[in-house]
Amino acid sequence: MRPRLVFVHGVGKPRDAEAVLEEWLRAVSDGARAAGHSRTAAELLDGKAVDVRFAYYGDLFPAHGVPGRGPAAPAEPHEDEELLEMLLDAVDERLAVPQDDAEEQVLRLARNKLAPTGEPQGAGDVLRRVLVGANALFTLRGLRTLGGWVSAAAMLGDLRQVRWYLARKHIDEAGLSIDERIRARVTAELDPTGPTVVVAHSLGTVVAFETLHRHSAEVPLLVTLGSPIGMRTAVQPRMRPQPVRTPAVVSRWLNFWDRDDFVTGGTDLERCVAPSASLVAPVSTRVDSDGLYVHPAAKYLAQPAVAGPLVEALDSAAVV
Repeated sequence: MRPRLVFVHGVGKPRDAEAVLEEWLRAVSDGARAAGHSRTAAELLDGKAVDVRFAYYGDLFPAHGVPGRGPAAPAEPHEDEELLEMLLDAVDERLAVPQDDAEEQVLRLARNKLAPTGEPQGAGDVLRRVLVGANALFTLRGLRTLGGWVSAAAMLGDLRQVRWYLARKHIDEAGLSIDERIRARVTAELDPTGPTVVVAHSLGTVVAFETLHRHSAEVPLLVTLGSPIGMRTAVQPRMRPQPVRTPAVVSRWLNFWDRDDFVTGGTDLERCVAPSASLVAPVSTRVDSDGLYVHPAAKYLAQPAVAGPLVEALDSAAVV
């Protein structure tokens, strides 16, 4: 039986799943070649030795009427407060270890705009603070390209998808919340009886984490890329199950983050994820991508430190 490889994407606009899968596989091949596994990667990723799947759920998100982003959905109570919390979390993570004085100055300015002193300024005050704070963050060197955003509004649009998932609302006709429907998409791609190697990016790391807690077959390797799981105020307390610990079916968990990836803030998951009963815990490794646009999954997958262990795990699973 061929081992299965399942990719789980993150936030963003609806995408062509087949095209993204091809892009990610090319990135893995590039990274594996740099890690000295070019022949093995070619044999494993051609679809014959490994059953490769892409768990797509981007079409499930509402979009407040944005064309091409799903059906419109009314704003929910506390949405702006939760977006504010996420931004403050990300800013505080970067403030803990700023790259230089200039970055620290921008981050402190943004934080003051997100959480100013004084009384609230009436209706819409929180949303104004979110937008003003987000625009202040855009003065950070390269933030537009770091996240692939063309505006603060675009950045907040993607962050809303994280909030929608964690809010566990948007119930459909069958009574399923949006997070349940998203996890069902991922579950459908996992091998119910054989080994599955899972590679998840951004919000997909949260989705994969929760899905694997309900999975019963072996996961020899879980790879998380650019994960927001380390956001200890905005994300982690809303994850399920609590306390946050490694899923029992996971034999090894490798987490990769880039210092310039605003989504992660440079957080090592070892600090905030408890080991499983078999003492499996995430092992975090910092990678440094070329250029400014570092958050995309393909940037991570092209890293030898990421692709090398991934190909080795697939090779071992295929032999077994």
